[in-house]
Amino acid sequence: MKALVYLGPGSKALLDRPKPQIAEPGDAIIRITKTTICGTDLHILKGDVPTCQPGRILGHEGVGIVETVGAAVTAFKPGDRVLISCISACGKCPYCRKAMYSHCTTGGWILGNKIDGTQAEFVRIPHADTSLYSLPQGLDEEALVMLSDILPTGFECGILNGKVQPGGTVAIVGSGPIGLAALLTAQFYAPAQIIMIDLDDGRLEVARRFGATGTINSTDGKAAEAILKMTEGRGVDTAIEAVGIPATFELCAKIVAPGGVIANIGVHGTKVDLHLENLWDRNITITTRLVDTVSTPMLLNVLTSGKIDPRQLITHRFTLEKILDAYETFGNAASTHALKVIIAAAPA
Repeated sequence: MKALVYLGPGSKALLDRPKPQIAEPGDAIIRITKTTICGTDLHILKGDVPTCQPGRILGHEGVGIVETVGAAVTAFKPGDRVLISCISACGKCPYCRKAMYSHCTTGGWILGNKIDGTQAEFVRIPHADTSLYSLPQGLDEEALVMLSDILPTGFECGILNGKVQPGGTVAIVGSGPIGLAALLTAQFYAPAQIIMIDLDDGRLEVARRFGATGTINSTDGKAAEAILKMTEGRGVDTAIEAVGIPATFELCAKIVAPGGVIANIGVHGTKVDLHLENLWDRNITITTRLVDTVSTPMLLNVLTSGKIDPRQLITHRFTLEKILDAYETFGNAASTHALKVIIAAAPA
């Protein structure tokens, strides 16, 4: 089968790889129909994720059709159309019993990281009964791909951890796909202000279309001053970091109000300074999280009801044969204006 293989920092290739086989009774083999590229895949290619070793098939998002199942799988059968969760969960270990599926002792974020992932024609899914979701009839497959990772991540790591509340003020630092997913799901809670901060005017314009009440281009280095002006000197109740570099986390620390929350979403590959000399008396909370996908069933219901349309995040489409072009487009979003790219691995 064709698959996108990580060859080491800065290197990848579309190669022929063996079709995966059932390895454990709880496994399922899925024929991928649609997948995508995540910002985390770019972090892997930068060498920021040491758990992902050269030779790994990348990707942790997608939808597809069940090809075969192991003897212990009871919830799915060949021919079922399924959503693949970015998090694999046994449902039985101490972490899963606390709904902290991202830290499952035999799962978690392993797809496209510790085991081969979804940017291929087929993928093996461990713990299939608790790591797949049946696709509702009539829903757009491309929209559903956004529920593998980006929407649950924005919602859980940003909005839930950030304790967004009606009438509150929210700043999201980073108007890329994950920041925009946080923007879409923040509106579930009707905050009075949602301010998006980015270097790219094009992405800030998208943010305004998606519901941002204000935007700030931070190119001049004065975003903190602008936020304070927009909030009458108070700062924001929730500052969401959605990039994963030191400067954006430090900006969150400058703009959070006393009693507020800094909710980190970004994948950080280098150290970040925490200026406790400025924060020790401000009663703030700092949260970190790897998405647990506990919200996926709720988000499926919201999508089914038409209350949210994640297709807005999709800007480009490719076939698996052109996945290297897809990476080029996604990795150069400033010039291509890419948000999420859809990769068709096989006819639906």
